[in-house]
Amino acid sequence: MGRAVCQAVTEADGLELAALVDADPSQGPVCGLEVTAELRAFAESGCDVVVDFTIAEATRGLVPFLAMHGIHAVIGTSGLSSDDVATFADALDSGGVNGVLAANFAVSAALMTRFAAMAAPYFDTAEIIELHHDAKVDAPSGTAIATAEAMQPPEGGWAEDPTRLDTLENSRGGLGPNGVRIHSVRMRGMVAHQEVVLGAAGQTLTIRQDSYDRQSFMPGVVLACRRVPSTPGLTVGLDPLL
Repeated sequence: MGRAVCQAVTEADGLELAALVDADPSQGPVCGLEVTAELRAFAESGCDVVVDFTIAEATRGLVPFLAMHGIHAVIGTSGLSSDDVATFADALDSGGVNGVLAANFAVSAALMTRFAAMAAPYFDTAEIIELHHDAKVDAPSGTAIATAEAMQPPEGGWAEDPTRLDTLENSRGGLGPNGVRIHSVRMRGMVAHQEVVLGAAGQTLTIRQDSYDRQSFMPGVVLACRRVPSTPGLTVGLDPLL
């Protein structure tokens, strides 16, 4: 993902790649720049925005550093909690800088979530199936959580789950936000995919989004880099920028 972001920034009009930081700097130059393990490279390069696609632990240390040095943040790390989001918002605010935090930077994923939110009140049941590559370390995905958070149930609530016996433990998936069950698949050969399945008497609606290549996320990343300096505070999700 990092290499794809570097290439996208290099090719985007009005953006310039200034510094690269990775826990393993031995990989050699990327897009003509040397990689370092030191966060201070961001401050020393004079960069305006840092794009972070790492792991939750690294992001928790990065955001306060960026805020302290007056650098805006674009964050695509998953596995972050609501407490993390609140902490990031406070840190960025104290530093007078802005941030964009999105579980998914694909425009199609943002639209999928919006469509699911529009449809949810008209159906009796709803479940999410998210499918990702086998190197993804967290489950369910941040996109699935964000989608469930956007799906308000109908006025009378979701229909009662008739399941009374789980022959296999957790076969009904995890109970996510707004009572939407989420099922996670980790499969070699996949990138990032999600289905929202909604049902009512005699009908179902399936909303599916597929990212077959990491390039699908790059237009959203570039958009966030361009918009974050002028978008106050911490913006959660790509949707507000569209």
